[in-house]
Amino acid sequence: MTGHLTSKSDVYSFGVVLLEVLTGRRSMDKKRPSGEQNLVAWARPYLADKRKLYQLADPRLELNYSLKGVQKVSQLAYNCLSRDPKSRPTMDEIVKVLTPLQDLNDLAILSYHSRLSQQGRRKKRPDGTQHHLTSAQHKSIRDSPLNTGKQRCR
Repeated sequence: MTGHLTSKSDVYSFGVVLLEVLTGRRSMDKKRPSGEQNLVAWARPYLADKRKLYQLADPRLELNYSLKGVQKVSQLAYNCLSRDPKSRPTMDEIVKVLTPLQDLNDLAILSYHSRLSQQGRRKKRPDGTQHHLTSAQHKSIRDSPLNTGKQRCR
C-alpha cells in the first residue's frame, strides 16, 4: 500500500462495498469475534472457494437472492480486492460485469419455495392445508435489494 489514491484504490474500495452488500456486514466491526472484525480478511477464503460462497450471503435475505448473481458479484469483489493493484479490473470492466446482472431471475427463494410446494403436494399439513408464502415473505421478496422484479409470488 502506497497511501496514494488512484483509480485502482477506488476499485479496491468498491470491492469492499460489494462485500458489504453481499454480507450485510460492515467493513470493520469490533463487535465481531477477532477473526471476523475485518470484513475483507474474513471474506477472502470464502471468495476464493465457490463451494463456500453461500456462507457470504447475508442470512437476513433468507435465500431471497440470485445464486448466479452472488457468484458473479463475489468473483467481481474478489478481483477488485486483489492484493496486486494492476490485477484489479477497471471501472469500465466492473460495469460490464454488473450490467447483465440486472436481468437475472434465478432467485434461490423460488427454488426453495418450489421444493416446499412439491413437498406440500405429497405431504399435507395435519389440518389439510399446504404451505403458502406469508404477506411478510412476499414483502421480503419484493423489497429485496437483490430482487430483479422478474419473479412471481403466488
